[in-house]
Amino acid sequence: QVQLVESGGGLVQAGDSLRLSCAASGRTFNIYGMGWFRQAPGKEREFVARIVWNGGRTYYADSVEGRFTISRDIAKNMVYLQMNNLKPDDTAVYYCAATRAMGRGYDYWGQGTQVTVSS
Repeated sequence: QVQLVESGGGLVQAGDSLRLSCAASGRTFNIYGMGWFRQAPGKEREFVARIVWNGGRTYYADSVEGRFTISRDIAKNMVYLQMNNLKPDDTAVYYCAATRAMGRGYDYWGQGTQVTVSS
């Protein structure tokens, strides 16, 4: 099992920045990749960004490309999401997730952290 705990959410104004953190613990040697997802009120959960644990290759949703950056610190078992130039449409609960293998769904999820962007 892998446990994931997000932190760093909050209330900011449009144009501001936030950095979300996700701490992984447990059987972290099983992790192939980690990702960030978000869910806004009344909407389905959507993919934001992901990173391959070994190698660090990254992928982004079109809506955040160029504004958000995902990174990881392998020694600390941490994943980060740097969010710049935030927009009201970025308001959502952000979830960290981990997968054990390429091409499969995410096996582990955090509890989420709220990000609210005011206009």
